[in-house]
Amino acid sequence: MKNLKLKRAKTLHLKNDNLKIASILLFYIGGLLLIIISHVYDYLGIILLHGYETYLNCVHIALLSVPLITPNKMLLTKAEKKAIVIPSKLQNILVGLILGDLSCVKNRANARFRFKQSTIHEDYLRLLYSIFYLFCGSGPKINHAKPHPKTGKVYSSIEFTTYRLPCLTELYNLFYINNVKVIPRNIADLLTPIGLAYWIADDGSWNAPGRYVVLCTDSFTLGEVELLITALNTKFLFNCYKVKNGNKKGTQYRIVIPAVSVPRLRELIADDMPCMMKYKLGQ
Repeated sequence: MKNLKLKRAKTLHLKNDNLKIASILLFYIGGLLLIIISHVYDYLGIILLHGYETYLNCVHIALLSVPLITPNKMLLTKAEKKAIVIPSKLQNILVGLILGDLSCVKNRANARFRFKQSTIHEDYLRLLYSIFYLFCGSGPKINHAKPHPKTGKVYSSIEFTTYRLPCLTELYNLFYINNVKVIPRNIADLLTPIGLAYWIADDGSWNAPGRYVVLCTDSFTLGEVELLITALNTKFLFNCYKVKNGNKKGTQYRIVIPAVSVPRLRELIADDMPCMMKYKLGQ
C-alpha cells in the first residue's frame, strides 16, 4: 500500500514538473510569436498604406543589417555593442535625418538617436522604425503632453530610441560639438540622394503657390546654411538659395529648392522618398 502511494506521489510530482516545463516553453514561444506578429503587423501596415514597393524597400534596408542583434533585446553586452556596424545605406539615411529633426544624445560612453514625430505622421515614424528596429531595445511609444496653457489642446507624439552604440557615436561626433548640432565641412561628401530624400521627408515642406520645396534650416548658422546650399548646388546641380524666416525672432534662414530644380529633384530621389511624404514634392 505504501509503495502504491509512493508511486502515485512520484507520478504526480513528474506531472507537475512537466507542467512547469510546458508553461515555461509556452511563455517563451508566446513572447516570440508576439515579436513576429508585431513586425508582420508593421510591414502589413506599410503594404496597405503605402504600397508593395515601399514594403520591399524597407525589407531590403532591414536585411542589410542582418545578422546583428536580437530585435527588442533590452540590454546589450559591450561586445555586442562593438560588433554592431551600420550599413552604408542606413548611414546615408541617418545623415539626412540628422539634417532634419533627428536628435542625438551622448553620455560619457556612447550616443543614441531619438526618432520623434507628431502622431499625425505616425505612419512615417513606424516606417523609420521598420528600417532601424534592429538597433532598438523597444518599439515606438505614444506620448501625450500636458494641455497647452493658452489653447488647452493636447498634443501627442510618437517616438522610439536606439541603443547607445559606438557606431552611432561616430556619426554624433561628426554632427555635434558640445551637444550642439553643426554642419561638418565635408557635408557634400556625406549627403547622398537617399539622405536628401529623408531630409526632405523629415524637415521639408512644399510651397504650392511657388511650386518649390523649403528645407527648414532655422537651427543652423548663416555660414552652415550657405555650406549646405553649396553642397546641394554643386553635387546635385540645383539652383538653391536662402531666404529669411520671418516667422521667428532673430535672423534665421531656410533653403529653397526652386521650381526650376524640382523636376531634377523628383527624378533624383524618386525611388527613395517615403510614399507618405511625397506630398512634400508636390506629388
